[in-house]
Amino acid sequence: MAIESPRERRHEEIERIVETKGGVRPTRDEADKYTVVGAAERRTFADWLTPIDAHFVCHRNDIPAADADSWTVSLTGDAEGSLTMADLGDYPTVAVAHTMECAGNGRGQHDPETGSVQWGFEAAGTAIWTGVPVRSVLREYGIDAPDGRWLTAVGGDPSDAEDVFARSIPLSKALDDCVLATEMNGQPLPREHGFPVRLVVPGWYGVNNVKWVDELRVMDTMVREDSLNRPGKHDFWQQVSYRIHPEGVEPDVHDTVETTDTWEQIEGAVEHPYTFDINVMSVIGLPDGEAPVTPRDDGTVEVRGVAWAGDDRVERVELSADGGETWADAELFGPDYAGAWRLFQYNWPAEAGQHTLCSRATDERGRRQPARIGGPADWRDALDDAYPWNEGGFAANAVEPNAVTVEVEAGSDSTSTE
Repeated sequence: MAIESPRERRHEEIERIVETKGGVRPTRDEADKYTVVGAAERRTFADWLTPIDAHFVCHRNDIPAADADSWTVSLTGDAEGSLTMADLGDYPTVAVAHTMECAGNGRGQHDPETGSVQWGFEAAGTAIWTGVPVRSVLREYGIDAPDGRWLTAVGGDPSDAEDVFARSIPLSKALDDCVLATEMNGQPLPREHGFPVRLVVPGWYGVNNVKWVDELRVMDTMVREDSLNRPGKHDFWQQVSYRIHPEGVEPDVHDTVETTDTWEQIEGAVEHPYTFDINVMSVIGLPDGEAPVTPRDDGTVEVRGVAWAGDDRVERVELSADGGETWADAELFGPDYAGAWRLFQYNWPAEAGQHTLCSRATDERGRRQPARIGGPADWRDALDDAYPWNEGGFAANAVEPNAVTVEVEAGSDSTSTE
């Protein structure tokens, strides 16, 4: 497919981003198309706030040479007008905590592999995004009720192919908590994160958080082919890519869906689910498995990590030190914001030897991470304990692929480790 053709300039972007950030590393991309770097160290997932220099980056087109003085955001569809960056500065601002996760996070854990970017678990991070509430802007243009409509955001990044990067979210979500962000962790928005303005959709997969926003269109439906008053293919990134389906399937095009909860769609609400709300997920940050650990005087080793569930709250996190055979409850602590991950901690009574540590989170609806990723032939048949293998490798949240192998050395008090 021409849209997925190689892009040689991505290598220059990756090298620059890695050099500038310092806390990320490149990720293998089978399509050789995407600019992708992820957190370089597992210990990044032991802290609540992800530094900009360790936050993952993923985009398909070149970073535009944006000038904040001349950049405008067009308002189209049911709202007509335009906004300069100076205009945005006249609105009140808010700061929102958002755990951004690439919808392809975990793609590299599928067996057999799917194509494109082979993420492990490194494509997730929590930042503070500061900007103007979308509802403040739209209400100025007479849009103050969702009425079943959709907001389509279009990126201003130029494409080598004949397509436009456009994503639609329900207008109800946009009016609820979405932000046109101009700052990240208190700093001006970096270019690779969408400078000068990015749509931030708290609790939803990164693909919905459109960078370099060029147009906001209020529509009756999700974006379809020929939805936009501009040349090029309009619906690829909404109706074709970032859909969850078995191998060899062409997803049906929908005007709307009854639920944007990704897990509800996977369970059968939508035949070929869209990637909107993030599935429940967790990652252990410490110990990181890079070096042996020694128990403390009380014979325990601290296990710490993060868990998140999109629009839903994390209700419970459990830890296993035997590869998932037995489980114990961890403690949730630290900041508790809608759309952002929670820290968890467990004092593990560790014995000397090699151990496989796993974490699994459960959300407030009682949905728990599945143990593994199924095979291509399984599809939805093994949902109780397996995440559906899908052709795009999207929205995976299985426990076993994210486990960490830890070597425990005997402590100074031999009775505490035997």
